[in-house]
Amino acid sequence: MKRPSFRVSAFQDKVYRAVSKIPRGRVSTYALVARHIGCGSARAVGQALRRNPFAPRVPCHRVIASNLGIGGFNGHRTGRDIARKFSMLEEEGVRFAAGRLAERDRLYGFGETP
Repeated sequence: MKRPSFRVSAFQDKVYRAVSKIPRGRVSTYALVARHIGCGSARAVGQALRRNPFAPRVPCHRVIASNLGIGGFNGHRTGRDIARKFSMLEEEGVRFAAGRLAERDRLYGFGETP
């Protein structure tokens, strides 16, 4: 069986490579990913992740909002998809309290102090 091929832009490739570095049990933010790849737009990172054809190998569920809220998932900000993102992170030991990351030491900064 032939594997499907996906064409991604150079920008998307940068985003997916960066997000692939986020370890299990940790999260990063759209802004931290953007800064790591030299991009000035956290929203552009979010748009690339919205189209992630490599999930879960590229763990886009590990990227949250800068305010440490859950952010979006699969192009949604509420509903089943967000509940699934919470669940996936909880399975990895990442907890949220009052809608925000409960343990700041779970934040991954790509070698920088977040």
